[in-house]
Amino acid sequence: MTTISASESSRPARIGAVIFRNRGWLPVPFLAVPLLAPGGITRLGVIVGAVLIVLGEAWRLWGVATAGTVTRRRSRNVQKLVTHGPFALSRNPLYNGNYLLWMGFVAISGVWWFIPIATVLFAVEYYFIVRYEEGVLESIFGEEYLAFKRRTPRWIPTGASGAVAGEFFWAEAWKSEISTFMQYIALLIVFVAKDRYFPGGLF
Repeated sequence: MTTISASESSRPARIGAVIFRNRGWLPVPFLAVPLLAPGGITRLGVIVGAVLIVLGEAWRLWGVATAGTVTRRRSRNVQKLVTHGPFALSRNPLYNGNYLLWMGFVAISGVWWFIPIATVLFAVEYYFIVRYEEGVLESIFGEEYLAFKRRTPRWIPTGASGAVAGEFFWAEAWKSEISTFMQYIALLIVFVAKDRYFPGGLF
């Protein structure tokens, strides 16, 4: 039986566990506000948004291919600690990618004032989720994870430190992201429809 680490037992980690279990709802404000608030699609918004979405999805896809679709769920069935690829640059590459993606969609929507608010929401939500996930990994891997934690930044990459070779599951990653790509297309269609029929927003 895995010993529960002090980090996993901490209050932030316990809060993060609740948010993690309900993380399917996390995108709601990042969809609802841009769809309901006044804002229009502009050339600048499309360019900025497209760049952020491409960068975010590339970063996310690299992370999925590195960790595998099972390991990235941070379940207690994780068999090995992933420290190569983007995980050698940042401990949370998928979340970095998610942030860029959602900011890209906000930019396309033209609701620019929501970007700093969305950034704060992301920071709060992911602060607690990551505290929980890090506690779980510490419980499972102990000193191996603590060493990885010491040499690898949580968020902003500062260079590959202690990078190791490892497998990449590209076919599995592309397959798992198909539904995500379909969601992107559906969301873009909704934004275009909003821009055409409800440019003043729905508030």
